[in-house]
Amino acid sequence: MRIRPITFILLALAVTSCGEYEKLLKSSDYELKKQKVFDYYDDGKYMKSIELLSQILPRYRATDEAEQLNWINAQAHYKIRDYMMAGTYYQTFADTYPGSNNAEEASYLSALCDYNLSPRAELDQANTRKAIESFTIFMQRYPTSTRLDDCKARVLELEEKLVEKSYLSARLYYDLKQYRAATVSLANSLKEYPDTKYREELMFLKLDALFLYAELSVPARRVERFQTTLDEYYSFIEEFPQSKYSRDVKRIFETTAKFLKVDSTVQQPVNN
Repeated sequence: MRIRPITFILLALAVTSCGEYEKLLKSSDYELKKQKVFDYYDDGKYMKSIELLSQILPRYRATDEAEQLNWINAQAHYKIRDYMMAGTYYQTFADTYPGSNNAEEASYLSALCDYNLSPRAELDQANTRKAIESFTIFMQRYPTSTRLDDCKARVLELEEKLVEKSYLSARLYYDLKQYRAATVSLANSLKEYPDTKYREELMFLKLDALFLYAELSVPARRVERFQTTLDEYYSFIEEFPQSKYSRDVKRIFETTAKFLKVDSTVQQPVNN
């Protein structure tokens, strides 16, 4: 197969470029390396810029160039979407150079890196909580920033993810038919997020879990647990008298009332 002249030229240039870069890595000319950091960054060759920065940053630590080099280092990591390292470098920059023109942006981008590391609701939400904290600190540090509305919107989005995580975790025990654990988890979720959009469903699941737990209990514990179910029933219908779960709630009440020998015609939920 014949190689076209233009292809040959491009291959030759690539080989030459790689050879020059390898020589640059081994070079002791730190001024040249520093210049190449900016050249590579401007050309979008962020990995090469990062690799050179790892060599020269210690040498320029106490110099006037240190601020700019550390900023480029954080930016390059952000460009390649290495949000974990970028967030660390941005925060270090903001702490080290609080008077810098880039300090506010560094603090914001550090929080944004945590935001980008926040996973879907089903997974561990440590990074979500960290992102909320980071945005909160940013808003306290820069109360007049033009980014405040953006930060508030992102915090609300992250908090909603925590609500969903709490809901999914609480529901998991119910779906697994671990009703005792479900009642605890559901109660904790309602306590932590009392205004959640899932409140009606969580309260119904808690009621149903208590009922099923009572039904499955040994005879000696049934009275106590059905009484707890009845108390939960009254709490539920007081808050949601015309719930979409009314039919199931009525069934739970009638079965519980029959077992406890109480009047089942009193305070029944209203059917839709």
